Amino acid sequence: MKALGPIPEGFEALDGELAISGRKVSDLVAEAGRTPLFVYSRPMIEQRVALLRAAMPERLKINYAIKANSFAPLLAHVAGLVDGLDIASGGELAMVQALGIDGARVSFAGPGKRDEELRAAIAAGVTLNLESENEARRALTIAGELGRTPRLAIRVNPDFELKGSGMKMGGGAKPFGVDAERVPALAREIIAADCDWRGLHIFTGSQALDAEAIIETQANVLDLADRLASEAGTDLPKLNMGGGFGIPYFHGDTPLDVHRVGRELEKRFESLPQTLVNAEIFIELGRYIVGEAGVYLTRILDRKDSHGETYLVTDGGLHHQLAASGNFGTVVRRNYPLAIASRFDAPAEEEANVVGCLCTPLDRLADKAHLPRAEVDDLVAVFCAGAYGASASPAAFLGQGQAEEIIV
Repeated sequence: MKALGPIPEGFEALDGELAISGRKVSDLVAEAGRTPLFVYSRPMIEQRVALLRAAMPERLKINYAIKANSFAPLLAHVAGLVDGLDIASGGELAMVQALGIDGARVSFAGPGKRDEELRAAIAAGVTLNLESENEARRALTIAGELGRTPRLAIRVNPDFELKGSGMKMGGGAKPFGVDAERVPALAREIIAADCDWRGLHIFTGSQALDAEAIIETQANVLDLADRLASEAGTDLPKLNMGGGFGIPYFHGDTPLDVHRVGRELEKRFESLPQTLVNAEIFIELGRYIVGEAGVYLTRILDRKDSHGETYLVTDGGLHHQLAASGNFGTVVRRNYPLAIASRFDAPAEEEANVVGCLCTPLDRLADKAHLPRAEVDDLVAVFCAGAYGASASPAAFLGQGQAEEIIV
């Protein structure tokens, strides 16, 4: 038997079924019209942002990284709760523009920005987090063609990383950002070009649960930002410190102590150097805001035995939940939190494998899990599905198509 990951707090049973935001999953599926279905909880998102506001220093601002989940109704809701939005493509820019979100609240990071993406972002008043000297010069040329003053920041590739992070995005050779030692010269160049100088973006990694590692990294980010600004001879109007706050996915994971992170950051804010005294300081979070608020519901199509093992075959799978299948950067496959949603309060009594409908052995949602006995037409819930589920899975694989999505 392989242990399942921990189900996030905030879910309950109603008439024996899983309830999300107080509504039974059978009712939610009936409303949506079909499975597979992603359900996102507004109250849980609101509670998470409230937790961050309470735990972090008052002056710290929160950006939402929309790559975690760009479902339009969810994005509109989150935009009303946070201070800004981070995008990583022209397509994501179009998403925020379709919702009427002011470009001044948006910053754009990511290597390989096309000229048309730079043009659209500059026209919309979006802050560009520049990834190279070449990108900076292209942005200045395009701004000149448009007759616009571009909002420009520099994304820094720092000399350190976030220890224990799931994906390291700083330290050593990286495609992201400008190596730290080259940042001061580029900052002087773009300031001299009379742009709207917007400071630095320093993102080191993601999905960390170790408060001490985040505290150490945040201290290093503040020190580096001060050093680079001093060498450039400028104060910083804005510093995006990145994020990295993780959520528990697997058995044995423990939640991040955000209150400890906030207390230590508050101490640092009490003695900021002159280069940062007047800066707007942001953290950039996606998964931490919406990850635990999402549930993926899929229906059991078949129950079968093979060589003494039970397989529950569902109408969902890795084409919507790539990470839960273990195919999104995981070295050793472990089980996400999962439950038989139709029998949420029933005791576990059998060992079963939960698999998807795709014709590949990679399509697995749970291995040798201890579950209540489930039958055809029962619903399975995969938790922690609010981030990098629908937005990061190959929905077109084998022609299966997108899942439905709702927010309640």
